Amino acid sequence: MEIIPIKTRIFKESDDLFGFLRANLPLLKSGDIVVVTSKIVALAQGRTVLFSPKEKYKWIKKESDQIIKTPWAYLTLREKRWCVSAGIDESNGRGRLIFLPNAPFSVAKNLQKKLKKFYGLKKIGVLITDTRSTPLRAGVIGSTLAYFGFSPMKDYVGKKDLFGRKFKFVKSNIVDALAAAAGVTMGEGAERKPIAVIRNANVYFTQKKQSLAKVLIRPEKDLYRFIYRRIRSTS
Repeated sequence: MEIIPIKTRIFKESDDLFGFLRANLPLLKSGDIVVVTSKIVALAQGRTVLFSPKEKYKWIKKESDQIIKTPWAYLTLREKRWCVSAGIDESNGRGRLIFLPNAPFSVAKNLQKKLKKFYGLKKIGVLITDTRSTPLRAGVIGSTLAYFGFSPMKDYVGKKDLFGRKFKFVKSNIVDALAAAAGVTMGEGAERKPIAVIRNANVYFTQKKQSLAKVLIRPEKDLYRFIYRRIRSTS
């Protein structure tokens, strides 16, 4: 697998996103996955407001389905996804707060449709990424906000391992692994690499409807719920 990060000009608010991709992407090949950061999707949608420390919490509350206050930041639930401060970002905002984009799966589907037509290819994927923190791990990693054109998971349940033993539970989260790998090459600061191309990824391309539900699990089936329950009961 190869990841090609692409350095671009600074993307400005209300710029045409597909026009930006056309101007900066290399000649795509069948089976490529185009990675786009959520920040430029949000900028294309005009999802920003002037930064005001007094009003930041108001926007966090408005953008969140649930809020948990911690000593470091607000942990928030937005569209079935836990993130810090509802994903609202001050970095690289030129004095503005940048929100998460609206309807990211619709954006991914629309971009994939346009890319297929423009390049004349049948197998093209689109992956919109954000960053997230992981329990008991320092730093942030790339994660999936939305995707289209390929299956997000690889299911090993019922298949045999090297020694003939059948897997009972294992599923590989392909889409988040790709987002994390792309994030390493694209960076988080002043790199100016908001798009990338993943080439020769081992994924199954499909035009079936996609949603975040395919990579989520219900709280009652979360393996780590037992840890949190025990911590609460002993604290």
